[in-house]
Amino acid sequence: MTLSAPATVSASSNPFVGEIMTVGFNFCPRGWGEANGALQSVASNSALFSLLGTTYGGDGRTTFALPDLRGRSSIGVGSGPGLSTVIWGQRGGVEQVTLTLNQMPSHNHTGNLHAENTADSNTGNPVNAALARSTNQIYSNTTAPNPAVTFASGTVTINNNGGSQPIQIRDPFLGMYKCIALTGLYPSRN
Repeated sequence: MTLSAPATVSASSNPFVGEIMTVGFNFCPRGWGEANGALQSVASNSALFSLLGTTYGGDGRTTFALPDLRGRSSIGVGSGPGLSTVIWGQRGGVEQVTLTLNQMPSHNHTGNLHAENTADSNTGNPVNAALARSTNQIYSNTTAPNPAVTFASGTVTINNNGGSQPIQIRDPFLGMYKCIALTGLYPSRN
């Protein structure tokens, strides 16, 4: 096959104005613009403005914005069973999140206290000593006998742990160009 002139890239021969397409190459074809939130002139793009309005930005007098699909996925408007309602032009979601204690599953940590010394206290140094029965010096360097001392009440405090680092919540992805038809057929309603 011999080509006498360079081939021109074109998308659908009759796209609808405002139609979005994904391409596997690194540019949008003639008549299409990158869906990157760029401002457009209302006067130069009245057909597209009549469809998009200021849904994606702009002042509505001289400018309007194209949808910005960079780093975003699009979803259908409305709501499915058990899903939140999404309205046209609504943005949502984040790429990462840091969990709070309220978002962690409910769970318990346990700890044990053992005090097995009924001897009188005779030192304030805990090295090689055990808890003793006294309010002055609380340790005894006497070997702990049995039976164990029973505590009337007690609390074990365990500190929060973790680094508070955000975690990714974005699905696996593949970067491609999203393009919007700037010219074409004006879509009619059913």
